[in-house]
Amino acid sequence: MPSCPECENDLDVEIEELEEGDVVVCDECGSEYEVVGVEPLELSRVDEGYDEDEDELPGEEEEEE
Repeated sequence: MPSCPECENDLDVEIEELEEGDVVVCDECGSEYEVVGVEPLELSRVDEGYDEDEDELPGEEEEEE
């Protein structure tokens, strides 16, 4: 069973059922991870407030001319 990279708690997921793009949430600390690889399992932390369709983080604004 995989563990949370943040708090090292076991993640309650079935590895065989995961697909790339799935989001896994740690029940202990609430961290969210996107599955970026399945063999071997590779997780990438999902940054809160970041929209992958946008190039900016919240609070950042493009300068207008």
